[in-house]
Amino acid sequence: MTIPFWCLLGFAGWTVALLLSIGAARTIPVLQGRARASEFTPGVPHGSDRYWRLNRAHLNCLENLPIFAVLVFLAQFTGVAGPTMDNLARAVLAARVGQSLTHIASGSDTAVLIRFSFFGVQVIAFVWMGLQLATRSGS
Repeated sequence: MTIPFWCLLGFAGWTVALLLSIGAARTIPVLQGRARASEFTPGVPHGSDRYWRLNRAHLNCLENLPIFAVLVFLAQFTGVAGPTMDNLARAVLAARVGQSLTHIASGSDTAVLIRFSFFGVQVIAFVWMGLQLATRSGS
C-alpha cells in the first residue's frame, strides 16, 4: 500500500476514533442514568462546550475525507506518485489530527487561529496534490 493510501486509512481511522468518542460521551451518561438517550438531538448544541467541539471536529473530518480520498485515488489511478505526493499526504493527516485536537481542546481565540492554520495546511496540500495530478498525469 502506498504512503498516500496509508494516510487516507489514518484519516478514516481518525474520523472513526472521533465518532467512537462521541458515542462514548453519549453512552456512558445514559448507562449511568445521568441522561436519557433522547437528549442528544442531532444538529442542536447539547452537552458541554468540549463535547460540542468534539462533534464539530468529527463533522470537519467528514467534510474533508472525501476530498482527500478523491485525490489519493486519482493519484493511484493516474500513476502520479513520489516523494511530493507522499509528503503532501502526510501533511494532510498530521494537520487533520492537529486541527481536531486543537478544536476539541479549546474554543479560545488562540486555539481558533491554530486550528485555522492546520486547516490552511490541508487546503494548501489539497491544492498542491491537485496541481500534481493536473500536471503529471499526462492529460
